[in-house]
Order: sequence, then C-alpha cells, then structure tokens
Amino acid sequence: MELNKYIEHTLLKQDAVKADFDKLFNEAVEHKFLGVCVNPEYVEMAVKRLEGTGVKVVTVVGFPLGASKAEVKAFEAAQAVKDGADEVDMVINVTDLKNGEFEKIVAEIREIKAACNEKALKVILETDLLSAEEIKKACELCVEAGADLVKTSTGFVKGGVGAKVEDVKLMAETVASHGLGVKASGGIKTKEQAIALIEVGATRLGTSSGVAIVS
Repeated sequence: MELNKYIEHTLLKQDAVKADFDKLFNEAVEHKFLGVCVNPEYVEMAVKRLEGTGVKVVTVVGFPLGASKAEVKAFEAAQAVKDGADEVDMVINVTDLKNGEFEKIVAEIREIKAACNEKALKVILETDLLSAEEIKKACELCVEAGADLVKTSTGFVKGGVGAKVEDVKLMAETVASHGLGVKASGGIKTKEQAIALIEVGATRLGTSSGVAIVS
C-alpha cells in the first residue's frame, strides 16, 4: 500500500513560522505526498513552492469553528481558488446540524461548491461532536449538496479523538456509492492507524505525521 499517495501533509498551527513551511514543502516533495494542507494566507506561497512537483495545494475555509456566514465561507473559497488552491476543505456549521437546519446546510455547501469553480470541495463534519446518527445525516446532506468528499475533523476540538475507524466506516458506507471520497483527519500518527482507516474506506488522510507514517 503506497500510503504517501493518500496523505495530505498538514500544517495548520497558529504559530507556524517560515521554517515550518519550508520543512512541510520539502517533505511533501521528498515523500511524494498527495498534497499539503495549509491555511488560506499561505496558499500562494505553497503554490509557488510546489509548482511542477505534482503535490496538490489544499486549504481550509470557515476554519476551525464553521460558524462564519455562508457568504463569508464562499468568499474565502473563491479567494483560495484564485490564489491557486487545488482543493478546499470547509467546516460545516455544527449548530445548524444539531438544530435540524438541514436545508440551510445544503444551501451553504452548494454556495461554497459553486465558489470553488470546479475545484474539489471537502466538508468537515467535526465527528467528535456528533452522534452516529448525526454523522450519517451530515453525509447525506453532503451528497445532496454535491460535495466531493466528506472529512472527519479539524483537529481543533479540545479533548477530541479525531478520525475513528467506526466513524470513517459509517461515512464511507453512506457516501461511497454516490461517488464521494472520505478524508480521515485528526490524531492520525502511526502507519497502523493509517492502514486501518484506509481499509474501512478512507480515500485521503490528513495528518501532520506523514513522514513518520511512511517511514
């Protein structure tokens, strides 16, 4: 199993410095990772550094709380694509999901997908905050709205576990037949974890431990 081809090498730390980004980009090229995931401010830098390497540039919008207005997330997504992002990971509004505002969620995802100008859109569900029933429902809404992938976590929930095998399995069972992928992210630190998540349906892995996993 070529684990490097699943990995989005991730650096979303608030206090990241230039040396951290240099390391991220160099490691992504060296290990031929699928992509890097950085905050929107650093998309242009990543695009410039990774040009011609085949490594995708992924960014996040409405991150990490998902509580921005839909039009703000859409603007963020449009700007990120304009800056050269290959893919966008948006955070769902968990409050809306728990309140049963399903039409609002579908409309938001559609608006952001349109702003992505045909670039892939992943929807972060924040599974640590959801029941199995809520995870399944959120996945169904993503299918309805035309998202490209569903994603477990931001990695920013205090005390959160992140990607769990049972959650990824449920997500894959709900969306795979509709052509959507599943990105497992949050707390993935070992090769064993990575393989277990892929075996139940993860098509992507978001992790800052990519080098340790493939080494």
